[in-house]
Amino acid sequence: MLRTILLSLVFFVPTFAQVKLVPHKISLKNGKTFNLNLPADYEITPAAEGLKRVRFFAKSPDGRIFVTDLYNLTDNRKGAVYILDDWNRETGKFGKVTTFLTNLKNPNSIQFYVDEKGQDWFYLAETDKLTRRKFTKGETKASKNVEILATFPDYGLSYKYGGWHLTRTIAFAPNGKLYVSVGSSCNACDEKEKVRAAVLEMNADGSRQRIYAKGLRNAVGLKWIEDSLFAANQGADHLGLKNPDETFYALKDGADYGWASCYQSNGRVLRDTKSNRLKSCANVPRSYAFFPAHSSALGFDYFDEATNGDAIKNSFLVALHGSTDKHIGHGYKIVIVRKGKKLQDFANGFLQNGNVVGRPCDIMKLDEDSFLFTDDHNGVIYLVRKTNK
Repeated sequence: MLRTILLSLVFFVPTFAQVKLVPHKISLKNGKTFNLNLPADYEITPAAEGLKRVRFFAKSPDGRIFVTDLYNLTDNRKGAVYILDDWNRETGKFGKVTTFLTNLKNPNSIQFYVDEKGQDWFYLAETDKLTRRKFTKGETKASKNVEILATFPDYGLSYKYGGWHLTRTIAFAPNGKLYVSVGSSCNACDEKEKVRAAVLEMNADGSRQRIYAKGLRNAVGLKWIEDSLFAANQGADHLGLKNPDETFYALKDGADYGWASCYQSNGRVLRDTKSNRLKSCANVPRSYAFFPAHSSALGFDYFDEATNGDAIKNSFLVALHGSTDKHIGHGYKIVIVRKGKKLQDFANGFLQNGNVVGRPCDIMKLDEDSFLFTDDHNGVIYLVRKTNK
């Protein structure tokens, strides 16, 4: 099916109508009210509130939804993992949020895996390490018996001191291989550690670690879909307001994506002469899709069910977290991505007249008609689902 994702959109180009967005009123428990714009035949509901910097989802072997929380913008040990409990389909809300783990160092990403013996495992990526614990279906507290599978450089990461890229993202392939994205230590430089600005591959037990892809400044969004590893990557900050593209890749094993010597602009790969890591950009792959500079592409999911609504059928939905400097104003939306087609907005309005009312982070498909997304600005998890209109 992934071959369809990569090839059918090249040789068969269906016509997709422009998606019309209309205001949907949001009322949060903290008293904030504002409108977000989505298609008229969808509804949006705050499904869980009161979190901090809620980030990436994972579904456990017993069908529950877990989510990470970074707490705030510093290199800290106050991060947490929560379980979203007591789902009410009629109201579109979770009745309870259960604390699974606390006192974590920027826990951006989690995953579950069942090994060949049938043992379930819980994987956690923090700034400095990748760990796993045995997982028992129905448990509400994590095991204290921890295996460290890999360690990562973690110096100088506080934003307060000008550090960079403190998150790590993990994804499993269908064959059981584990992949970890480690961002760069800087905006544009020649790294000393090979694991920086790269995606690592390893076995589920942490053995046989190697570099799978490199030259990726900060591939925070990472997910296997069928037989390809997709990554949403953030470009450098020193090339102006319109460069470089934020990029979306179907990663190739062994490929070098060019950072910091090469960047992409409007789909073309160009040379940045300030870096000497690569002498040529001729072999740097072009992206599957790209986004406006500084829009901070993060989480995504793919919608390929025959019964998907026309707006999102055979497309990725990608969360554009938004430029760190809100005055640049790029991102702050969820976009529809189809290879070779112009981006379309699915949800926008997270930045209104210079006021940030939300920053979408991750997207998790629930079924053909609904998905969740995280907002790490307000600490809210939203449900979006198709109505019968």
